[in-house]
Amino acid sequence: MRAPVARAAWAWGLSASCHRGVSNFPVPPPAAVNVVELLRGATAEEEEPGAAIARRAPGQYSVLLFPGQGSQVVGMGRGLLGYPRVRELYDAARHVLGYDLLELSLHGPQEDLDRTVHCQPAVFVASLAAVEKLHHLQPAVIENCVAAAGFSVGEFAALVFAGAMEFSEGLYAVKVRAEAMQEASEAVPSGMLSVLGQPQSKFTAACLEAQKHCKSLGIESPVCEVASYLFPDGRVISGHLEALRFLQKNSSRYHFRRTKMLPVSGGFHTRLMEPAVEPLAQVLKAVDVRKPLVSVYSNVSGSRYLHPRHIRQLLGQQVVSPVKWEQTMHAIYERKKGTEFPRTFEVGPGQQLGSILRSCNLQAWKGYSHVDVLWSGEDPDMDLDPSESPR
Repeated sequence: MRAPVARAAWAWGLSASCHRGVSNFPVPPPAAVNVVELLRGATAEEEEPGAAIARRAPGQYSVLLFPGQGSQVVGMGRGLLGYPRVRELYDAARHVLGYDLLELSLHGPQEDLDRTVHCQPAVFVASLAAVEKLHHLQPAVIENCVAAAGFSVGEFAALVFAGAMEFSEGLYAVKVRAEAMQEASEAVPSGMLSVLGQPQSKFTAACLEAQKHCKSLGIESPVCEVASYLFPDGRVISGHLEALRFLQKNSSRYHFRRTKMLPVSGGFHTRLMEPAVEPLAQVLKAVDVRKPLVSVYSNVSGSRYLHPRHIRQLLGQQVVSPVKWEQTMHAIYERKKGTEFPRTFEVGPGQQLGSILRSCNLQAWKGYSHVDVLWSGEDPDMDLDPSESPR
C-alpha cells in the first residue's frame, strides 16, 4: 500500500448503508455516486508503506482543514460544479435532506442559508465537494494527506474525508445535529461574540461579571463562557445575549481590542446546547463509525481520535464543549526546529481557518492555500496570495 491516506482519503460511500439495512437513514437514489470510487483512480499500484514514506520529504505532505458554521455565503458551490461528481454529491444530499441544498447554496436568500438547520449541511457538502475539486486539480495533495481537522461541524466533513464514516450517514448526522441545535437556540436568546484580546485580557473575569449582570436582570442560570480558542488572545464567547451585550459595552474594562457578534443563532458550544446532545448521540449510535485512516483531530480534546468509540463520545460532547482550535493547530504543526512544514489546504467556503493558522503559526501558514468554492480556478494555489492580511 501507499502512504495511509492514499488508500483512505475519500473513503466515502453513499450506497453502503442500503446494503446494511440501516433504517434510520434515507436510502440514496440508485443513480447516486458510490464515493468510495472517487479516489481509487488516484491510487496507483500497491507499494510497501515504508518505501513510499521514505521517498517523501515533509514538505510534500499535506493537511486539510474544513471550515465550520459562519463561513457560508450565497454562491458557494458555483466554483465546484464543473468538476466530476460534484453534482452527484448534491443530488445525494437532496435525497438525504429532503430539499434542494444546491439551489439554496447558489441562490439563497442569505437569511435562509444562515439558519443553523441549513448552513451546517451546506458547509459540510460544499467542503467535501471542494475536496473533489482539489483532487481533480492536484491529486497528489490528496494522496499525501497526513492529517485533517474541521472546525465544529467541519469535524464531520474531516471524518468523512478520512473514511471514518460514509457521506450519507455523516450528512444525516449533521442534519440531526443542525435541527437539534436550531431548536435549542430558539429556546433561549443567545449568541456568540468574537473577541480579539491582548495578553492582559481578562476573559474569565469578564464572563463571570457578565453572568452577574444577567442575574441582576432576573436571568436564572446565565451562561457566558469561552466557546472557541482560536489563536493567542483570540476567543469566541458564547452565552445569553444580555451577557454578550454587556461584554461589548464594557470591552475596554477587560482589555478587549475588538468584539463582533457572529452570524449564528445560538450560544453554541456551551451548556445551552444540552438539548441537542441526546438526539446527536442517538444517531451516532446508528452510524457505522470506523477508525480514521488519516489522523483527524478532535475539537474537544485538541488531539487525534483513537478509535470509533472515541469518535462517538467526543462528537456528542462537542456541541456543549469549547472548540480547542488553537490547541489543535499546535498539535498538528508541532515539529523540530528546521523541519519543513506540510502544505495546508482549506477546503470549503471562506478563508477564516487560514487567517487563524497565520496567527497560530506563521511558518506553517506560508504553505497555506484555499480551494475556492465560488469561482473555478485551475490551481488552488492561485486562490490565495500569501502576502494578504488575514480577514
